[in-house]
Amino acid sequence: MLRYYFDIIISLPHIIYYILKIKYIMRHQDRYSEEYRYMVASNMVHIVMKHGRIRTEFSGTENLPSNGGYLMYANHQGRFDSLGIIYAHEKPCSIVIDEIRSRMILVTEFTDVLDGIRLDKSDMKKQVRSIKALADRVAAGKRYIIFPEGGHNHNRNELQEFLSGAFKAALWSKAPIVPVALIDSYVPFEINSLRKVTTKVRFLRPISYSEYKDMNTNEISDLVKNLIGDAVAAETAG
Repeated sequence: MLRYYFDIIISLPHIIYYILKIKYIMRHQDRYSEEYRYMVASNMVHIVMKHGRIRTEFSGTENLPSNGGYLMYANHQGRFDSLGIIYAHEKPCSIVIDEIRSRMILVTEFTDVLDGIRLDKSDMKKQVRSIKALADRVAAGKRYIIFPEGGHNHNRNELQEFLSGAFKAALWSKAPIVPVALIDSYVPFEINSLRKVTTKVRFLRPISYSEYKDMNTNEISDLVKNLIGDAVAAETAG
């Protein structure tokens, strides 16, 4: 957590600037394209990484579908997870985030400018509506990051149970699933150190709708978890 608070303090002028900038953008959304808003979010990520002495290696961008929407399902390790994926992902994408976490300072602006989807975990009906909205946006061509573990609690490089309900969005949108393996993504904001750190993002081969359409959500969940787990294990072996 040391780096997290250090990053906030040293980045305070930028934080104030981006909070005001995004509030202005959100009041005049019709003036700003999705690409511009994503650039703003990406700039925020670069500042966090620079001030926090964080480096991210990534590979597999050639696996990302060139057209249409898709869902990126990733393992969840910590607060840096979405930032690492966005750093590695050139085209505009967005996030699915817990309602409570999304209301933290700067996180709420980050979620807003990306047109993120908030999940209210205290209300099942609202969750279903949010997943349906997610599926509709992906079917319309948007790209979203979702963490099927539902949260991070010192997971580190160990995968936890995947929530099968998260995969309803894939079935409803009929869009490709891109498994994303995160390695050492917990290190930046969990280890009490300011030394330089490196995280890794691996975009795996996409799973087309034709490949999973006859599976139920539990089967899809197991498939994606195994693919991510194998990739993480390969990176951390030895």
